[in-house]
Order: sequence, then C-alpha cells, then structure tokens
Amino acid sequence: MYSPKTLKTYTGWTQRFQPHVRSKDLALVLVEDVKSFLRWLAVEKNVSASSQNQAFSALLFLFRYVFGREFGKIDGIVRAKKRPYRPVVLSRKEVESLIGLLKHPCKLIVSLMYGCGLRISECLSLRVHNFNFDMGILTIHDNKGKKDRTAPIPVTLMGELRAQLDRVISLHDQDCQTGFSGVFLYGQFEKEYKNAAKEPTWQWFFPAGKLTTVDKT
Repeated sequence: MYSPKTLKTYTGWTQRFQPHVRSKDLALVLVEDVKSFLRWLAVEKNVSASSQNQAFSALLFLFRYVFGREFGKIDGIVRAKKRPYRPVVLSRKEVESLIGLLKHPCKLIVSLMYGCGLRISECLSLRVHNFNFDMGILTIHDNKGKKDRTAPIPVTLMGELRAQLDRVISLHDQDCQTGFSGVFLYGQFEKEYKNAAKEPTWQWFFPAGKLTTVDKT
C-alpha cells in the first residue's frame, strides 16, 4: 500500500518522464529511455542522489503496475553524486540567544524541543497525558518507528510547563462551558470512548489559537 504522498511524488516524476520520451506510445517506451532519463537527471539537471533514486522508484512503479513489465537488470546509469552533509550545530550560547528572542508559547515550545530532543511534529502533538511531572518524565508515543520513548523534563522548564498546564486546563473549562465538543482523537479510539475527547488528560498541551468547526456537526 502506497501513501498518497508517495503516489503524488511518483506522478510528478512520471510527468517529467513523459516529455523526455516525447510522449511516444506506451508500448514503445523502453528501459533505455529510463536509463537516458536518469542519466539526464544526474548530468544535465544535477539532481541529488536521493532525487535520482526517487525517480528510479517512480519509473519502476510505472513499468510494473501500469505497463505490466519489469525493468530487468539496469546497468550503466550515471549515478548522481551524494553531497556531503555538514549539519550546522549552534553553540549553547547561540541557542540561548535565539530562544531569548521568542515569545510565549513559541519560546516554551522551542525550549522543550531543545531540552528533550523533540521533533517539531512530536512537540506540537503533545497532550496533557504525555507529561508526568511527579516523575519528571515526558513520554512520546508512536514516534519514528512506531515506538515510545521517554525523556527527562528539564528542571529549568518545570515551572513554565506547569503554568502552561494550568492555562490548558483553564481554557478547556471555558470551552466546555460554551459547548466545546472536545479534541480530535484517533479513529477507533474516539468511537469506543466517546467521552474521552472532553477529558483534560487528552487535551493538546499546545492548543491551537482558535477552535476548529467540523461541518454538519
């Protein structure tokens, strides 16, 4: 099963491949055309190695599931060169200077990401139940590889995080009084536990700036 994002990417490469073969009849498209296209990407367009590999996978999909043919063995392709990756690592002083320019809640979000080693998506997906303030532990569920992991909550952020929790609970109480239906939950879980969406423990730790209205509800 391919994700919609992958299929969209494959479609994009197929559309770039079409003018390369001058839109000739599908039955006349050969593996040599694939080699020529991949060579063109590497030599003329100077794409990255990952982009060339992505194009290869897209055309493999095209041949296998659209043309009903296999590539077979492909040799002699000019490979795109892998560019050396040199990450920019900021010093602690530089990080503190950047964080000092931010305002709430961005300042707390970035500080938590830095202190716990979180990805942006992980941090913005945190709910109240992810925090165990008594144990000083933050649990990230279903992260990369569908595994849970824990990280110690920085002591320096404990006060700000508790204050944020108080704000979340207060905001949640106000929303419930005005007919708020609760947060979005996971498909089947939301059906089985209909009241969970209104429970404080499932609320977003960094809620959106405004409520989301669902049509026909």
